[in-house]
Amino acid sequence: MAAATAPPPPAIAATFSALLRRHTVRPIYARCVSSNARPEAVEPESRSGGLGGTRLQEAVPAGEGRSRVDAWISARLGGGGVSRARVQASIRAGLVAVNGRPVSKVSHMVKGGDLVSCTVSELQPLRAEAEDIPLDIVYEDDHVLVVNKPAHMVVHPAPGNANGTLVNAILHHCRISTFTCLARNSTGDECPDSSDDDIDVFDVDQFTTEDVSSEVRDALVRPGIVHRLDKGTSGLLVVAKDEHSHAQLAKQFRLHTIRRVYISLTCGVPHPNSGRIEASIARDPNNRIRMIAIAGSGHRYARNAASRYKVREVFAGGGSALVEWRLETGRTHQIRAHAKYLGIPLLGDETYGGTKSLALSLLRPRTPSKYHSGLSDLISKVDRPCLHAALLGFKHPHSGKILEFSCPPPDDFTEVLAELQCVTSADGQNDGIVG
Repeated sequence: MAAATAPPPPAIAATFSALLRRHTVRPIYARCVSSNARPEAVEPESRSGGLGGTRLQEAVPAGEGRSRVDAWISARLGGGGVSRARVQASIRAGLVAVNGRPVSKVSHMVKGGDLVSCTVSELQPLRAEAEDIPLDIVYEDDHVLVVNKPAHMVVHPAPGNANGTLVNAILHHCRISTFTCLARNSTGDECPDSSDDDIDVFDVDQFTTEDVSSEVRDALVRPGIVHRLDKGTSGLLVVAKDEHSHAQLAKQFRLHTIRRVYISLTCGVPHPNSGRIEASIARDPNNRIRMIAIAGSGHRYARNAASRYKVREVFAGGGSALVEWRLETGRTHQIRAHAKYLGIPLLGDETYGGTKSLALSLLRPRTPSKYHSGLSDLISKVDRPCLHAALLGFKHPHSGKILEFSCPPPDDFTEVLAELQCVTSADGQNDGIVG
């Protein structure tokens, strides 16, 4: 069941349309903002889960450099619809050997001359309940589902969030294949490799493991969530319905060919008004739920991260801004960490410094006193980072056709945006839309 989405106010719709009109670099074959999208006409595909038992035995070509065993096997089996997550599960289940010796770490390195053998593991049933939760479906066909995730919805079950997630809702909405997921181990072996573009890594204890053999306990399964959005982030997310689609979409994320545009409201304005930030991201050693952006590459677990940003509107003499973000990589909390690194934390992002008090301290001195009360009331209601995944484009995993979708931000975002536009306009400031 699709949830009804109210149209944004005219002024906000105009701002959003102007933002999207600037994105004409690639041809757009599909764009929709409702659940009435016309599905792709594609040939039926039978590769939905019968890949268990697939075997690979091949020598690494002489002279080839060192590479991770999971990446090496995935490159050879990915074309057949085997996802990298499924390969990693096979490693965890003891089904991969190098030179006749089983390997247990997905990060095991292979080199030229090594003999690699792999048997793809069988899928196991997901321990997550289907729940009748409304979904705002932007597009759907036999192979992919694009949804507009509301703020405050967790993407997949986790400790403390076993129900009410997007996964629970999707399992009720349609039948989809299940896909392997790694358990986090005590040594942190996967820590450097978890990201929004790659395999989701989370604790095994979140699932009931009855009837699951010990060999695959560390290779539990999940539905075809290809990428993630933080709980507080709203907007577009693509879900794979079969393993071939999952593998192909995951490859696009790894190659950074997926097109993603986010919009945010910030505390302050970045200088210059547009630019590229390249700062590696790692877990904050002082706060495990927070990431930090680091200049250079000295941190052991830091992963390269790059974002492009552009200011679209400036409000209240520089107290806030509407900023567009385009991701070159997809690390956990990338935009939020990069915004903090630039000194412009997202409005409402308490974890990364975008507190209500900071927002008001920047806005009040720059606005007439008659607006102070209204601003205080509005800012006090902000209960999540003002970040929205506004545009998503990808190549259909079966037809090869380029699909692109856009969706305006929800009411809580547009209410703050409208008030900031009103204050700026009423004060006669010349901030307005930046080129």
